[in-house]
Amino acid sequence: MKIIDRYITRELLMPFTVIAVILSTLFSSFSSANFLAGAMSESLGVGAMLKVVLLKTVIALEVLMPISLYVAVVMGLGRLYRDQEISVLRSAGVSENRIIFAVLIVAIPVGIASGLLSIFVRPWAYEESYMMSAQAEAELNIDRFQAGRFYGSEGKGKGNGRVVYIQTKDGAGKQMKDVFHYMNKDGTSEIIVAKEAYQQEPIAGQRPQIHLLDGSIYRLMHSGTKDTVVHFEKLVYFTDSGNILNYRRKATATATLMKSDQPRDVAEFQWRISRPIATILLALIAVPFSRSSPRQGKSERSFYGAAAVFAIYYILSGLAQTWVEQGTISRVPGVWWLYILMALFAFSLLSTGFRQKLFLRR
Repeated sequence: MKIIDRYITRELLMPFTVIAVILSTLFSSFSSANFLAGAMSESLGVGAMLKVVLLKTVIALEVLMPISLYVAVVMGLGRLYRDQEISVLRSAGVSENRIIFAVLIVAIPVGIASGLLSIFVRPWAYEESYMMSAQAEAELNIDRFQAGRFYGSEGKGKGNGRVVYIQTKDGAGKQMKDVFHYMNKDGTSEIIVAKEAYQQEPIAGQRPQIHLLDGSIYRLMHSGTKDTVVHFEKLVYFTDSGNILNYRRKATATATLMKSDQPRDVAEFQWRISRPIATILLALIAVPFSRSSPRQGKSERSFYGAAAVFAIYYILSGLAQTWVEQGTISRVPGVWWLYILMALFAFSLLSTGFRQKLFLRR
């Protein structure tokens, strides 16, 4: 790599790194605030909550990286234009194609990294996130519960969730007394109270279980049907952790999605493998919007134009995926019509004739 290419790529990598770190930090902070507001940290545990936030941030990187690169190209090349460094480079014989080549030196590795995240890391992160969220919503794991405190978690659906209370626990945390468990799901409330309880040692291949002694089950039917009360001497409570094995396409391996004919699977597969293409095309589209006249300094027209173009892309990418999911558009053209339009738009912006018309007034 020649010194000019290294200089331009450095001017792009510095803002890209800073913007990516800032966006990742903001996203992590927002996710943490959502967990705390939803009282999930109590039932999940602080350490597990931080792991879920980290997983969600990793998932978001496939979107945050193209955004960061797009803004970095506008800012990085924009500074070179404002400081007349591009003019100096052109007087030294550096062509427009050379600048585009330097942008691609950064965009292609970032696109590949975004693609690897989307194709391989995204399914794993979703699977881990689903499993931990399911444990917070459904699993009655007493190891994380302290005596004398109420713990709650929100389930899927309006009004769904559970509350757990344990009056006392022994030193080992396995023997409990005066246990209260409330769960509301799909219009039915269930209250379990027991004088004593203990957690069964986990056995490989079996679902976790808790043994409740000398208690009652109150099942309240909000639909108007008859309520029921059951008294028991011993009740074996199995957790609902088996539900986490249900099929979820976002956590499904990319190779499995590739073989599926289901519209939702096709949309998810095409979304994953389109990340490198989207990243590179966005970087190329950002190049014309970085140009500004040295006398004018920072051009507001370029900034608003770049923001508008990205907003349109974001809306169209969501529509393209939704249309494939709903079967409105088949596997071919799938979501690829959007990237064909983006490629044509990028090449038209970078062409000499269109570029002169667009920036002639500056």
